[in-house]
Amino acid sequence: MAGIKDLGVGIGWRSEIDLTVERLPGVDFVEVVAENLHIGHLPESVTLLLERGVPVLPHAVSLSLGGADPVDLHRVEHLGAVAEAVGAPMVSDHVCFVRAGGLDSGHLMPVPRTRDSLDVLVANVKLAQANLPVPLALENVAALLEWPAGELSEGQFLAELVERTDCWLLVDVANLYANARNIGTDPERFLDEIPLERLAYVHVAGGEQHGDIYHDTHAHAVLPEVLEVLDELCSRVAPPGVLLERDDNYPSDAEIASELAAIRAVVDKHRGGNRE
Repeated sequence: MAGIKDLGVGIGWRSEIDLTVERLPGVDFVEVVAENLHIGHLPESVTLLLERGVPVLPHAVSLSLGGADPVDLHRVEHLGAVAEAVGAPMVSDHVCFVRAGGLDSGHLMPVPRTRDSLDVLVANVKLAQANLPVPLALENVAALLEWPAGELSEGQFLAELVERTDCWLLVDVANLYANARNIGTDPERFLDEIPLERLAYVHVAGGEQHGDIYHDTHAHAVLPEVLEVLDELCSRVAPPGVLLERDDNYPSDAEIASELAAIRAVVDKHRGGNRE
């Protein structure tokens, strides 16, 4: 994909840490939540980053491409308009649904991994792609449950999605870790099954254990175990970019810089030595 190679290490831009993102050394790219931006009135901080030549990638949370309800093309068009406003080489959303029957879950809900569900997802992704000015990447989500009667593993499901739509993948290693803890999935099997040549970039985030459940909070430090999943991914392929997500309970600049440095150390460890 033109313009997506060698993004480096980045961070999710949030208005609460806009000054932090501006002054942190070594931020190679940022990701913005598309629904939080207004076309024609970009935040001053985002404009500053663009003027510095920092790539800005729009990330959506509301397309609900895995849902049976019709795709809301106004949301798709907004995502595309944000991409054009920031000169982004691609956009992304999730393999999930957030709406059904007129209700909004307020959460990224996993889709049943059945062939019928895949058919719906494929049709919705193709419709979104036809109305976007740049390529679309789709992200694996954290799940607290598995729908019954699944016919495909998550890796198989995403591999067939890529084959049928030519979309890209945004792999969230924190979500892989969360699913391993909560529903017993295997991150290595996932990485074995997905087409790594279609990797757009990678998400890393923190979480916290509450009782028997691991919560992907984006509000806590990245666990060493999540970095181990990133390490496994980097042993297989050189990711075009790796991005730290933080959405709440923001720590000091020094702590964020330390997390970015830990991510970069994993990426650099495999530079020139991955198996692809």
